[in-house]
Amino acid sequence: MKKLLFAAAGLLLSSAALISQQALWGGSEIVSPEIHDDYTVTFRLQAPNATEVKITGDWMPWQGWTPGSEIMEKGEDGIWTYTTGVLEPELYSYLFTVDGLNCHDPNNVNLIRDVARVTNVFILGDGRAGLYRVNDVPHGTVARRWYDSPGNNKTRRISIYTPPGYENSREKYPVLYLLHGVGGDEEAWIALGGTAQIMDNLIASGKAKPMIVVMPNGNVSQQAAPGEGPEGFIKPSFQLPNTMDGKMEETFMDIIKFVEGNYRVIPKKEGRAIAGLSMGGYHTLHISRYYPNTFDYIGLFSPAILPNESADSKVYDDFEATLKKQMENGYELYWIAIGKADFLYGAVEEYRARLDAMGMPYIYRESEGGHTWSNWRIYLSEFVQELFK
Repeated sequence: MKKLLFAAAGLLLSSAALISQQALWGGSEIVSPEIHDDYTVTFRLQAPNATEVKITGDWMPWQGWTPGSEIMEKGEDGIWTYTTGVLEPELYSYLFTVDGLNCHDPNNVNLIRDVARVTNVFILGDGRAGLYRVNDVPHGTVARRWYDSPGNNKTRRISIYTPPGYENSREKYPVLYLLHGVGGDEEAWIALGGTAQIMDNLIASGKAKPMIVVMPNGNVSQQAAPGEGPEGFIKPSFQLPNTMDGKMEETFMDIIKFVEGNYRVIPKKEGRAIAGLSMGGYHTLHISRYYPNTFDYIGLFSPAILPNESADSKVYDDFEATLKKQMENGYELYWIAIGKADFLYGAVEEYRARLDAMGMPYIYRESEGGHTWSNWRIYLSEFVQELFK
């Protein structure tokens, strides 16, 4: 009887191994995406029974919040193909739509989540795209830590990049607090922003000072990103309670206290920078003026500017007076960047006019494109090169 059981078990394991091998090695060999020497890219999807397949890619003209799409061409072998025009070096994302149903490229395992939308990604070329690659340079460390936030009455998760050599040195480092946009979380700048790769490559080339980068979760009603906290594998939400109502700003010192109590940092104004995109730019603007003698470097990337009328936090009191106090205290850099096609462009123009009227100095960076990660990666790459000089 025992021999029969062992034989059955062996047969079961052999079958499982065969199935696994077939899953790994079986089927036709499809290359997608295929990057060509002329910087065009071909995509392929085997869907013989589909009547229409489209591809959506962020190199295409955007339609509101999402990029456009193109119809792919079906071959006699049931494989649908699409080849782009010549593309600029960049990190790109895309997905397929098969008869109205979004799906990923089964031949590309590289995926990134942006809020509740998951897309395939690839990197094309060098130039600025080379900053987003894992290159043969010394690497820093990305840790996910939990910190106590008394202001929010909970422990919260945070991502922290430490530069190459941090663990083996006694040096004290400056800190960049880097904030995400609405719908994001403590994973956004690492996954979508390529922060670790950008920092590794710029530090290795001597273009950026070694620094610690702190990436908190700006949704104060959350403990952590979806799937990383006690709530489990919940569906991400674009806008959560206490979004842009002042609570993030009010409790931001909990984050600074944790960082300065657990890392070797320069705990002074000249050792602190803060920057963020969209909602994170909004948080950066209001945190830096609410604590007007705390940061020497401020970066607003495609920022939202003014609070909603319903936001009644004390953070938003005396807007002009606190901005003036921030200016009088002095700072090394106030840096604003936005794309010409960004829906927040007009609000940023109005804010710049307000700063001009006050005589508040700032550096302005205007780019092509809109409210996109391709712009925010560029802004981060440029901004960190100006820090802690």
